[in-house]
Amino acid sequence: MHRTANILAIGDELILGQRTDTNSARIAAALSERGVRVLQHATEDDDRQRLALAITRLTADADLLVITGGLGPTADDLTRQALADAAGEDLVTDDIALSDLRAFYAARNRPMPETNTVQALRPESGECLRNPNGTAPGLFIRFNECDVLALPGPPSEMLPILHRELETRLRSDAVIATRQLQTFGLGESNVAELLGDLMDRDRDPLVGTTASGGIVSVRLRCEREATQDAAARALDNTERLVRDRLGPIVFHTGPEDDALARTVLAELESRDQSLATVESCTAGGLGARITEVPGASAAFVGGLITYSNNLKTKLAHVPGATLDAHGAVSREVAVAMAEGGREQLGSTHALAVTGIAGPDGGSPDKPVGTVWIALASEGQATDARCFRITGSREQVRARTAIVALGMLRLRLAGHDMALIWQAEPKS
Repeated sequence: MHRTANILAIGDELILGQRTDTNSARIAAALSERGVRVLQHATEDDDRQRLALAITRLTADADLLVITGGLGPTADDLTRQALADAAGEDLVTDDIALSDLRAFYAARNRPMPETNTVQALRPESGECLRNPNGTAPGLFIRFNECDVLALPGPPSEMLPILHRELETRLRSDAVIATRQLQTFGLGESNVAELLGDLMDRDRDPLVGTTASGGIVSVRLRCEREATQDAAARALDNTERLVRDRLGPIVFHTGPEDDALARTVLAELESRDQSLATVESCTAGGLGARITEVPGASAAFVGGLITYSNNLKTKLAHVPGATLDAHGAVSREVAVAMAEGGREQLGSTHALAVTGIAGPDGGSPDKPVGTVWIALASEGQATDARCFRITGSREQVRARTAIVALGMLRLRLAGHDMALIWQAEPKS
């Protein structure tokens, strides 16, 4: 039975940070869906000896090892050699794999480079796994009481082989069910305090948190139920407990990156209301985040990018006297931007942002990361708040967009609360 698995991603480019490893996350998700618990993710560079040691270690404590990368035809593709070393076997040529390679090149009217013949090698007791989308066959071998799948690195080649082999080879009698709730408004430590004993590590379903860009995700994982239906019921019960404790900050169930914008747009559309944006420091980033959602035009009318003071006045009708008296990064200017933008663009709501994203431009009274966000809504008082948003220039701009959308969502939901990074201005 396959109850546990390890994952090994191979490549100098991964170790050096030149490329992001997305394969491991996809493999882990596929295994978890099938009831296999992933114990660890590992990454190794293209060194034959270290790879063999890593393979030996990772096959010692799991029922399955899935490897990606290192199956190409060049001198730095060493997975097949390292697998043979770890298994204590010689490499042999697989005649079917070699025939498939020749057919691949013949179908494209190209001669096969001699270097590609290495891709038909396998450990003596192993199997080559056909790759319909490339020249690198996968490999299967069992040793150290562990099944090993070695797959090519390109996702377009890796994923079809992975799913095919898991369907035919995987044997699991366990159930692992997961769920994710997304929250906005509080920091991760505040969320953890509210969850309290729900986060006890011996609890099932297990509850954990992850923070990214102002969004705190609450992760639920159930492993002790015998069927998917029972696991789903257990997750339902725990989700209710989480929602009871966290209240209005929970806005979505699911892992989608655009969930906050999607939630806001859906709520606006259901009310037949519209949204406009007026942006300074984000320079269109807020509007871009909104329009990443397909169908955003049903509620989003457009935005003004008023990076200069001149355009704040010309486009959003911010009085020059207000800019002179208070400066561009101020409550007064944010309010004037939001109210002027709503009037000019004819929307139900308008979000305005103005701030200092850095790395320069800050002062003792208005340090880098100072951002004013204002929300003007038809028939309601304009809400303007000061935030001290941490991080790099890119992070400040991205987090500002998240906070602005969060302010609007809470207004639409009828809730008023202090938000993450919110601060009293120094002047």
